[in-house]
Amino acid sequence: MAHYKYLIVGGGMTAASAIGGIREVDAGGAIGVITAEANPPYDRPPLSKALWTGKKTVEKIMRPTPAGVDFHLGRTVKDLNISGKQITDDRGAAHTYDKLLLATGGNPRRLPFGGDSIIYFRTLADYQRLHGLSEKHGAFAVIGGGFIGSEVAAALAMNGKKVTIIMPENGICARLFPADIVAFFNDYYRQKGVEVIAGESVTGLEGSGTNFTLLTKSNRRLSVNGVVAGIGIAPNVDLAIAAGLKVDNGIVVDQSLRTSHPEIFAAGDVANYFDQAFGVRRRVEHEDLANTMGKAAGRSMAGAEVNFTHSPFFYSDLFEIGYEAVGELDSRLEVFADWKEKYNTGVLYYLAENRVRGVLLWNVWGKVDEARALIAAGETVSASALKGRIAFE
Repeated sequence: MAHYKYLIVGGGMTAASAIGGIREVDAGGAIGVITAEANPPYDRPPLSKALWTGKKTVEKIMRPTPAGVDFHLGRTVKDLNISGKQITDDRGAAHTYDKLLLATGGNPRRLPFGGDSIIYFRTLADYQRLHGLSEKHGAFAVIGGGFIGSEVAAALAMNGKKVTIIMPENGICARLFPADIVAFFNDYYRQKGVEVIAGESVTGLEGSGTNFTLLTKSNRRLSVNGVVAGIGIAPNVDLAIAAGLKVDNGIVVDQSLRTSHPEIFAAGDVANYFDQAFGVRRRVEHEDLANTMGKAAGRSMAGAEVNFTHSPFFYSDLFEIGYEAVGELDSRLEVFADWKEKYNTGVLYYLAENRVRGVLLWNVWGKVDEARALIAAGETVSASALKGRIAFE
């Protein structure tokens, strides 16, 4: 039985950042990491971005980790005994701890058909599988027009593949952008050679190997060599529920990132935290949150005073369009677009009750802190008064 001063369940970016946070406070305490992944921690965003353009390699996305960390790879946790401070994994091995971090992330939502023939794009193994297929085959379908789906479709198309993207909404990133921008993206992707099928549901998958027929609600039959689905994730809270921790759309944590048990912490995609800038609880699934919250949780575990107040940003690259964003971005909010050149350079402001709730910087760089400050100010403002509020060249 191995004992660790700090035990982390989950091996993603949150875990890597937590290790760094612990080491800032405690240089020598033993750290153990239990993860279902076959690899130690790595950066996830390049899986659908820079790895496809050659800007990064797999070696370059691996996260450095300090000495004194034991990684238990390819393992899942089956039991958490809070009173005994003990974790048991799927190989029957027991691991005890002084402090525990749950960085369990989320599980991809799955379709009721297709089984493992569909790639639920989430991990390095998923990237390697899809990239391997793309080196030998030419036709792919992407189910889902959100964050992951839009990036994977663009990555495949930029590598010369025939791509069809299918979504039940009215277009690409429909939950993020107002209708006119969604229509722009639909046309933009079509100009890049992507077949965009909006307002359509996928109902089944026939075939095997690399010869598939995708079936849709309107009786379309699409022949493809590979199928990718990006239809969101559900927070991986089963362990927390079984242990009796407080769960509500994720594992509930306080400002020090403690759960309802004082010696157990949670961070990253799985954590439900209080965002002081918005005055509400949120659960965020992006890199910046994983890195900042993971580091803060590690410091807190090691005894540092932590009051987590960070408002995370996220970003995306879609062909020649790139954006950074912070706050609440929802197409149901009032959206004011301040364009320098329409659909090329500008700032989108998302408002609710005459307050800015989110800002998206479209091919505008270095302004995330200004966007954060504007949201945090919470001032009452009309949409038209926001023109030029965040200056850009």
